Amino acid sequence: MNGRNFSTGIPAMDFLVTFLRGRVQRARSGELDRGASAVEWVIISAVVVAIVGVVAAIINTALSDGANKVGDCIKGAKASGTC
Repeated sequence: MNGRNFSTGIPAMDFLVTFLRGRVQRARSGELDRGASAVEWVIISAVVVAIVGVVAAIINTALSDGANKVGDCIKGAKASGTC
């Protein structure tokens, strides 16, 4: 990761990385006053945490559904059939 040609292949993630890099550069340059910058970082962090929470919930639901399907398949398994 050299700071110029970074790509995850996921457009939303690439946008987020680019946006955050720009914010870090502006914060380091002293272009922003500290109070507003701190509030913006809190908001950005909250959005990122919310996105991670939603993704975790979706993955948890998918894994739970898959585990239930496997369990149902095992319960109803017969020697002559497949699920």
